[in-house]
Amino acid sequence: MTGDQQTLALILFSLFVAVTLGITTWVSRNRRGSAEEFYVGGRLFSPMENGFAIAGDYMSAASFLGISGLIALFGYDGLLYSVGFLVAWLVVLFLVAELVRNCGRFTLADVVAARMSERPVRIAAGASSVTVSVLYLVAQMVGAGSLVGLLLGSSGATARTAAVVGVGALMVVYVSFGGMRATTWIQIVKAVLLMGGAVALTVLVLIRFHGDLDQLLTTAADRSGHGHRFLGPGLKYGGDWTARLDFLSLGLALVLGTAGLPHILARFYTVPTARAARRSVVWAIALIGGFYVMTVVLGFGAAALVGPDAVRASNASGNTAVPLLATLLGGGPGTTGGAVLFALVAAIAFATILAVVAGITLASSAAVAHDLYASLKRRRARQRSEVAVARVAAVGIGAVAIALGLLAQDLNVAFLVGLAFAVAASANLPVLLYALFWRNFTTRGAVWSVYGGLVPAVLLVVVSPVVSGSPESLFPGVDFQLFPLQNPGIVSVPLGFLAGWLGTVTSGETADAAKHAETEVRSLTGAGAV
Repeated sequence: MTGDQQTLALILFSLFVAVTLGITTWVSRNRRGSAEEFYVGGRLFSPMENGFAIAGDYMSAASFLGISGLIALFGYDGLLYSVGFLVAWLVVLFLVAELVRNCGRFTLADVVAARMSERPVRIAAGASSVTVSVLYLVAQMVGAGSLVGLLLGSSGATARTAAVVGVGALMVVYVSFGGMRATTWIQIVKAVLLMGGAVALTVLVLIRFHGDLDQLLTTAADRSGHGHRFLGPGLKYGGDWTARLDFLSLGLALVLGTAGLPHILARFYTVPTARAARRSVVWAIALIGGFYVMTVVLGFGAAALVGPDAVRASNASGNTAVPLLATLLGGGPGTTGGAVLFALVAAIAFATILAVVAGITLASSAAVAHDLYASLKRRRARQRSEVAVARVAAVGIGAVAIALGLLAQDLNVAFLVGLAFAVAASANLPVLLYALFWRNFTTRGAVWSVYGGLVPAVLLVVVSPVVSGSPESLFPGVDFQLFPLQNPGIVSVPLGFLAGWLGTVTSGETADAAKHAETEVRSLTGAGAV
């Protein structure tokens, strides 16, 4: 990138950071210091505000950078991410949003522990939530490294390391000082910026092809080097049985994973009622659906105008396809228009990463403090000490995410998010659905369900091609690969459900009928909800 592009982008970066730090400072001066204020912002947000915040929380670097890059490199097969991420919200809308808002208080564990023995359930659910959150954070860190490396004209370790450490430090500041209220407003600002930037780029791509989508797709196919295969399934997930199973596994993880993401579930507690939670999801679906339609145009636009070879030359995983497309649409490298549009897109992408990591860090630190710490210190813990632990946990989680983000910096961010979704679908969704809908579900079933999905999912990733055994692995020089699939969802998700059932039928416990009845009435009517 030219010096003008770098300067302008850095100015816009700095402006967004200054605004968000201003929001955080203002909120920190007006907070009450209670757990309800820190974790859920006092439950004062309207459905529209929360819908924008959910969209801001969900449309991550995987959406803006990763999906568009995968479409630019692999055409039709990259669409799976857009479709899976969007369809997942139907599960959230119809099965999760209202019931979780009525049954819980701050975290996923609140819902499950309502009718179980609290300590083992909270420890299991808290550990799972932290694991999912860290995996998701790693993807955002990788996106930050790719973006700043492109901005500074360097793909070396120094630029990426500085970006990852900087994002990690900022997210700790946002969460520690501003809590949920500051995080929510940062996400709202980011959602507006992201939608505006996506609309502008989509319009420019369509203008370039005179609104002719057929011409856009044909040009993309021609430049891809694969011809019409680029527009059909199989380029990435075709061929042998392993690739086909990977396709099914990824689709399963994406569709079921959203309902188990801790930072998404936490958003339902920031509104006053279950009806408001449902309306928040409707707002979010409208925004997210429109955005994912635009990522399709941007991905094929990058393939047609920039070309897959140029995208790979910049970043082998395709994470920089959209910034490169913006430069070309603005007039090309070295032009004022290219510099301005690149800077705007880079700033929006950076804002996207900061907003998402703040939400994820808050959810994971809440799990550490409200579930792990409070379950061990339940009788003596006070809300203020719990909040203090959450702030310390944010620092520790940030450090872990920074370290892992530096290790995984050559992987596609959408692919990394797919792994987080697989773990969420395996460990969190089974126990959540069982707790809400199965009358005979027991404490042992809940604990087994969490660990029965979490442990296999993580172990299968460790012994998969993601970590070793191929040139694209985290450790390409070694080979301890035992599991052939890159995404473990097709195995670990059924194991999570099976473990929950097996733990329940072998426990010898009798489910508390009164607690189940109370939970059922509360989940369906809101009576007694916090």
